[in-house]
Amino acid sequence: MDKTINVFIQYLAVERGLAKNTLASYQLDLKQYTKYLGQQGITTLTATSKKDVIGYLMQLQKSGRAPATISRRLAALKALYKFMLNEGIIALDPTVNLESPRLSQKLPRVLTFQEVEKLLNQPQMAQPAGQRDKAMLELLYATGIRVTELVSLDVEHVNLELGYVRCLGKGSKERIVPLGSVATKHVQEYLTQGRVKLTKGKKTEKALFVNQHGRRLTRQGFWKIIKKYAREGRIGKEITPHTLRHSFATHLLENGADLRSVQEMLGHADITTTQIYTHLTRSRLKEVYSQTHPRA
Repeated sequence: MDKTINVFIQYLAVERGLAKNTLASYQLDLKQYTKYLGQQGITTLTATSKKDVIGYLMQLQKSGRAPATISRRLAALKALYKFMLNEGIIALDPTVNLESPRLSQKLPRVLTFQEVEKLLNQPQMAQPAGQRDKAMLELLYATGIRVTELVSLDVEHVNLELGYVRCLGKGSKERIVPLGSVATKHVQEYLTQGRVKLTKGKKTEKALFVNQHGRRLTRQGFWKIIKKYAREGRIGKEITPHTLRHSFATHLLENGADLRSVQEMLGHADITTTQIYTHLTRSRLKEVYSQTHPRA
């Protein structure tokens, strides 16, 4: 079973160009599935039936797994069996006509503009790390790029003269995102001052944002930084790595940006993914109305 899954993961990496995090997620989900099959005495994927797949999904449900988790794992199984069918490994796909559980639409948490300002004003600019953090937060809010995209940026990916960032999104798709004047100013200041001190003047490091050792900052490193500033700024809301991305999109739409432009900047393949932010702005409008209208 492991051999088939490894070939499938390699196919996803080479043919479909999926990101490392996505590949790891597929591998983990499929490992859990084969573990279940082993417990049922099934030693090969070619011997599985629709009954086996349904049994696995029912076990997930009984163990209290969220509908989103079950839906993701079924999607992984569908992709695997479709691959096996196309490769002639199996004659029938056991996941045909199996539907994912209905998901309730969960609106992302966003910060108000005042909360964003408070968060962005926390870094101490007198220190190299503070200059880096200020540049990161300003760039993140100015562009709405993902945290993984942020820490993957190299110095050459930022054009401060023309005011844009070039980043690689999901599936290695490149996109160009405008960079505002405030973010440009702080990135420039970090490049000429803070980064030089953090890298100790070494010119071999390509990463735009580096840690105290002068090496590329990790996603986990950024996560600790933003959590620290949320605490120091006494922001009562739960902060996630995508909070500034969600806030970026919501604030753009609240101020009249069109959905297609926001989709392009966020790097969403499907506009329905972007449409969740329109629900968010409608919720905000209802909240404002109920709080301010005399007859609400």
